[in-house]
Amino acid sequence: MSLPVIAIVGRPNVGKSTLVNRIVGRREAIVEEQPGVTRDRKELETDWRGRRFLIVDTGGWMAAGDGLDAKVSEQAERAIKGADVVLFVTDATVGVTEDDDKVAAVLRRAKRPVLMVVNKVDSEHRETDAWDFARLGLGEPTAVSALHGRQVGDLLDAVFERLPPPGPEELPADDTLKVPSIAVVGRPNVGKSTLFNRLIGDDRSVVHDQPGTTRDSIDTVVETPDGPIRFIDTAGMRRKSKIVEGTEYYSLVRALQTVDRADAAMLVIDASEGVTHQDQRLAERIDVAGSPVLIVLNKYDLLGADARAEISEEVADRLAFLGYAPVLKISALTGKGVQRLLPAIQEAIEAYHRRVPTRELNEVVQAAQAQQPAPNARVLYATQGATDPPTFTLFTNRALPAPYLRYLERRIREHFGFGPTPLKLRVRSRTS
Repeated sequence: MSLPVIAIVGRPNVGKSTLVNRIVGRREAIVEEQPGVTRDRKELETDWRGRRFLIVDTGGWMAAGDGLDAKVSEQAERAIKGADVVLFVTDATVGVTEDDDKVAAVLRRAKRPVLMVVNKVDSEHRETDAWDFARLGLGEPTAVSALHGRQVGDLLDAVFERLPPPGPEELPADDTLKVPSIAVVGRPNVGKSTLFNRLIGDDRSVVHDQPGTTRDSIDTVVETPDGPIRFIDTAGMRRKSKIVEGTEYYSLVRALQTVDRADAAMLVIDASEGVTHQDQRLAERIDVAGSPVLIVLNKYDLLGADARAEISEEVADRLAFLGYAPVLKISALTGKGVQRLLPAIQEAIEAYHRRVPTRELNEVVQAAQAQQPAPNARVLYATQGATDPPTFTLFTNRALPAPYLRYLERRIREHFGFGPTPLKLRVRSRTS
């Protein structure tokens, strides 16, 4: 599936993310009244007049800045090169700035269709201010108010007229394609964005040694031999007591929402630091979400033999409640071991949606009871009530103790090969 790409670019704090949210009709991009909130390229799918397309939100382009600012600007320029149409967003309340001039120069060199968008024109009285931007040489300005939605429909009509003709593989807007999503989660600065870029084969996420570089959840669909997979890079999650600014709070909320909606999660841990208390809390949060989880020990190549043995013991001890999850040892920077992730992900997704025959399930449960009976209780009948994750209901004559439930879960998991997906067992007893 190939969709037209619309890149939204401009200097910081002109309302690019607000415009993105207005176009897609929901609060997807983090918006705050301070520059530098958006750093990565964020792609969102939407449609207008029956055509689907991708909106790409970018960080603010700056002519000068520190190393991180330069990486953000580079991401914006990459978005421009890959776009079918570029929306150059400016601020009517500020007027034309030196950075606007420099962005316009970049766009003229890129030779892409450009729409000059003058934002924050909240009333007819301000429309004349928009004409000052015509001197940037990128055509007639379109005055909009992203915050209030004023003339955004007219802007989308102009975008529609500039879209390339639909290709034979492009699906109509009312069709849906279910693509499994994999959330890449972990503490700040453990290498999530490096792994994300390695998996998708492109530097989509800004990678920098400053913790908290990723602010929002960034996703990309990757074609694999087993079909498309959506990888989602999330913001690093810290303890709530460490979160001091509004942007970071909303980043945490988005990351948690991503985990809840994902078909599977990869918990990335810095092997050189070991399993921390925060890693344990994140693992618990993923476990509660009920999605399959892969434990990914990044930077494993930096460890000696003793350290490798120690990290294995820590995972077995501190993440014992994720005992069903496979532990994959990789180096996102060099790519070593990353090839094992896709097969493990496919296994997790397949198991997450699997439904087993009721007759075979009862045969497994009866065999387990014959080998090790429960004290003063018996499972009379078992059935799978749901998938995503696989959920089983056990009808018993009395309540089953927790250790015995874990025993039955292990037998069901081993027989049906559920691998890294969590299972839920519910008990309905005559005495409850």
